[in-house]
Amino acid sequence: MGSLHAIILGVVQGLTEFLPVSSSGHLVLFQSLFGIKEPELFFDVSVHMGTLLAVCVFFFKDLKDIATALLATSSWSVRSGSRWQQWSRMPEMRLFGLILVGTVPTALLGLMFRPVAETLFSSVRMVGIMLVVTGLLLWLTRRVKPEGRNMARLSVWDGLCVGMIQGIAILPGLSRSGSTIAVGLFKGMERETAARYSFLLSIPAILGAMALQLIGTRASALPPLGPTVLGTCVAGAVGYFALKVLIRLVQRGDLYVFAFYCWPLGVVAILRSF
Repeated sequence: MGSLHAIILGVVQGLTEFLPVSSSGHLVLFQSLFGIKEPELFFDVSVHMGTLLAVCVFFFKDLKDIATALLATSSWSVRSGSRWQQWSRMPEMRLFGLILVGTVPTALLGLMFRPVAETLFSSVRMVGIMLVVTGLLLWLTRRVKPEGRNMARLSVWDGLCVGMIQGIAILPGLSRSGSTIAVGLFKGMERETAARYSFLLSIPAILGAMALQLIGTRASALPPLGPTVLGTCVAGAVGYFALKVLIRLVQRGDLYVFAFYCWPLGVVAILRSF
């Protein structure tokens, strides 16, 4: 893989990680277009790390508040009933708890589907099918009327539902951001809350995927360092601006418009696979 291909794939990752059109699916399609026969899994995870940094910068205040609350409560005793109730009432700790709750099914389902996902990662046909499914999920949000449930009103079940769809979204072509935001909206979350929770929940998921890939990748199988770093930086920069665009679209209730992109692209990918 050369530098030009790395830049193009970095731009693709940065745009599609946050726009609900499946970053992994687009990477598979572009790698197929470039004639890359073996899936560059380490490169794919690396550019995901670039977009992870974009999430951390964008939601820096949330992460800072959570870290501050964790430090402030680290000396509390969980055996103290009053302290425990005070801990659960803190909005930062409640958000932290919801992230932990959502991460559990993500990890379990991610590990369960990982062998299948790696097998399908070079399957253009599967990408096409999952893009059509993504389009359907996005289209269904068109008729959803959010019930105004903010982060303080989310339950453990809400976190589990969003976490489960995030775990399944390891399949290439199924948009992680699109599916998790859609499920949040189906659960009656405020639009901004659904998007905010979706992206904060992606942080441990991407970190876990990166760790698994580093463990499972042989040194001899690593792609060239230069193009990998270049693609990662490009993905982070482009991703930050794509994230800003998506948040605005979600707030306006226009998430469904991406269905008109996913459906034709999915159909073309399916036809190309024959």
